[in-house]
Amino acid sequence: MKACAHQCDRQRGFGIVTAIVILVILAALAAAITSFGTAQHATSAQDLMATKAWQAAKSGNEWGLYQAIKDQDWGAAGTKCSAGNQSKTLDLTTDTGFTVQVCCALSTYAEGQDPGPPPTVHTTRFYTITSVACNAAACGTTGCGTTASGASPNYVERIRVVLAEQ
Repeated sequence: MKACAHQCDRQRGFGIVTAIVILVILAALAAAITSFGTAQHATSAQDLMATKAWQAAKSGNEWGLYQAIKDQDWGAAGTKCSAGNQSKTLDLTTDTGFTVQVCCALSTYAEGQDPGPPPTVHTTRFYTITSVACNAAACGTTGCGTTASGASPNYVERIRVVLAEQ
């Protein structure tokens, strides 16, 4: 009887050690799940912002194409895309939270010739509309080829280029 009592005393603290080990493992598992959930939420928010930036850039392309093909004023009085490279910033921050830099470049090519008196050459015009949308105060400040740097971890930028023939 004494041998059992002595042996039972040695095993009495083993349950507490097991419980502490299980609690530490569960705490580490909870911390990992929380960290994973936070990263998943941030990734989802970035994906949503990227989609909004793509749509803002698409809006800039459509606006630029309209201005170029209809030979409308590009921004400053009397400046048209047909007069050379033009650039304009669209402020869509109220609606989308994005600023869009839209640039227009015109290239003309002479192609073919109509027979008949007098022979005429057809001129084809190609408009290249570049649109840079970002969620910073300014993007593409030095032109549509160079964009602002994303200093913020939430910085999102999308660039779309459209080529139209007229």
